[in-house]
Amino acid sequence: MALCGTGLQFSLESIGVGYYSTNSPTRLHRPSGTSLSQRKYSPLQQKCWRVSCSSSRKSTLSTESEENVHGVSSVSVEEELEHVIKFKISDFKISDSVSVGLGGRADEVVFEATVKDSQSPLYNTRVVLRRLISAQAKRRGKRAIEVLKRLARRRLMYHSYSMQVHGYVSPPKNGDDGPFTLVHGYHGSFSLRHWLQLSNWLPTLEATLALDEESVRRVGDDTVGGPAVSRQLRLIRILMRDLLIGVNYLHSHGLAHTELRLENVHISPVDRHIKVGILGNAADFHENSQKSSTLDSNMERRQMMIAFDMRCVGFMMAKMVLRELMDPAVFAKFKSFLTKGNDPSCLREFLLQILNRNSSSGNVGLQILDRNWGAGWNLLSSLLATKSSKRISCLDALRHPFLCGPRWRVNPSMDIIRWGLGSTAVRITEEYIYGLPQRSRLAHFIELMEMLNPHPRPRNWLELLPGKWRLLYSTGRHIGLTIRQPSARALIGDVYLTVSRLSSLNTNLSFTSGIRFSVMVNPDWPHDKSGPTGELQVNTMFRLAAGKRLYLKEDKTTGKFPSFSSTSQNSVIRKFSGRKWRKAVPFKEFPTSLPVAKLTPNEVEMTMRLDEPLSTDIDIAKTVVREIRTQVPPEIFDLSKIVCGTYLEPRLLVLRGVNGSALLFTRSCE
Repeated sequence: MALCGTGLQFSLESIGVGYYSTNSPTRLHRPSGTSLSQRKYSPLQQKCWRVSCSSSRKSTLSTESEENVHGVSSVSVEEELEHVIKFKISDFKISDSVSVGLGGRADEVVFEATVKDSQSPLYNTRVVLRRLISAQAKRRGKRAIEVLKRLARRRLMYHSYSMQVHGYVSPPKNGDDGPFTLVHGYHGSFSLRHWLQLSNWLPTLEATLALDEESVRRVGDDTVGGPAVSRQLRLIRILMRDLLIGVNYLHSHGLAHTELRLENVHISPVDRHIKVGILGNAADFHENSQKSSTLDSNMERRQMMIAFDMRCVGFMMAKMVLRELMDPAVFAKFKSFLTKGNDPSCLREFLLQILNRNSSSGNVGLQILDRNWGAGWNLLSSLLATKSSKRISCLDALRHPFLCGPRWRVNPSMDIIRWGLGSTAVRITEEYIYGLPQRSRLAHFIELMEMLNPHPRPRNWLELLPGKWRLLYSTGRHIGLTIRQPSARALIGDVYLTVSRLSSLNTNLSFTSGIRFSVMVNPDWPHDKSGPTGELQVNTMFRLAAGKRLYLKEDKTTGKFPSFSSTSQNSVIRKFSGRKWRKAVPFKEFPTSLPVAKLTPNEVEMTMRLDEPLSTDIDIAKTVVREIRTQVPPEIFDLSKIVCGTYLEPRLLVLRGVNGSALLFTRSCE
């Protein structure tokens, strides 16, 4: 066990320093013959104490406002805290060491102790003494006791999901001027952050939670063991469900936690539940006023506080699943992506870049989030939604498919169905194996997505379409280098489509396709892909309008739905005719047309850049252009061949060409 301490003269009343958190094995030594008597140091002596035992952590006092600091009650501590146990310092046998998982703030001193008073109901119980020095710290301690009044009515839930506050140590004669010592439960040596930082954290946590067939049934599973991905997913489900139940317990009592972090969450090895801290900064949803304006503001205040807690839960989930985010530098990039206003639904595209993974197959966390049609990414984006009104609640999160095991039947919403279709299509494109089965499946999924387009109106497209999109797949032709002997071997890199709206007064949009490539001049090109690089850009203007995509009927039809010549359309009809989809589709019969965003093009401009030495040879440039035109979809080379948009959401886009082929894009994070 990692321990930390101060190595100073051990007198609880005399220490006026902040607890410092390190992994040092230094212990708190108690000199013989030293009594735990009350002493008061001069300001100069207290200053010296603080300097000699300064914290190695920066103060995290950022959540309390000044009015809360000045609002410390003037009534006596005994009257204010009469509903909890009043201890004396002589009631405890204080340990000479402190577990690293109990690390506090700069204005706290933490002790571990055992109750030695045989008359106490907590006799021989291990507790934590948290000595609070500053006015803000004392307010937190008294607030934790005040919150206990409201939560203890459902005592079973309180003991299961909150760190129990037992009482306080009776203050010295000088009353509120001295430090305030809070007595709360001891729930293990490590916080959840320390558990996750262990090299063997997975088997250690499994052993701590004593996972067996009975315990995994709580999350809808019926197996134990298995590969690392399944074990970690099972454990994350247990931790997340426990955390959400505890947070929902607070929200149902009109309280917001406001400080949900891995450092403030502990796992009790006794009852195997997550404890959500001592609630010293818990905030009330409602202000004490009956004015109508105040009632309206209370609803906004409640929504904002719940949304803030859910965002914190999202950060905790991200760190539990993606271990790389435990690195402060990587997490800073992750948080910066969200702070800039990027849509959290695009997190997968962003994290694949910063985690240095070309594929998700080598990362356990990415595999977990990709499972069940990308349900983990959907839950994570719902927890971290940019708008507070769009963030998922605790109860809805507990019903989410990601947190429900295979034994539980889940009725997914239409949004989750769309998400699953898009995620599956993206995963198929990443396999880079475009045989007939894969091509048929992709065409099938794209047809399903178009039937369930959430934004058919042009005004939605004007809001969501602008941005940079990366081409994933085209249902049209695919011509590579392996079966041909081209005069110039061009290796196509990323292909982007940038859309911008020039004016809010009209529906004109500027489309720019960027094709990055390299010319392989080495004769041994199958093994050496190096060569001069270049980029081809095609620009055009489009006018956006409402349109319809018609589905032509044949003369003879049998059954409820008409027959189509297209194999993918026939498969879509069979899919929607099944019992599983009957309640999900927004129409009872297969429609003859679907609304689309019609795109009317103007003139096309083309520019190309080539690095030396090929940039001076016009003939080679012409050959490269012909080769690029052969390999890329014709709609990218000639944007005027794009006729409509059939599917749009914040992360995925589907455009259709004049020949009927579909282009699947994902929003880029560059």
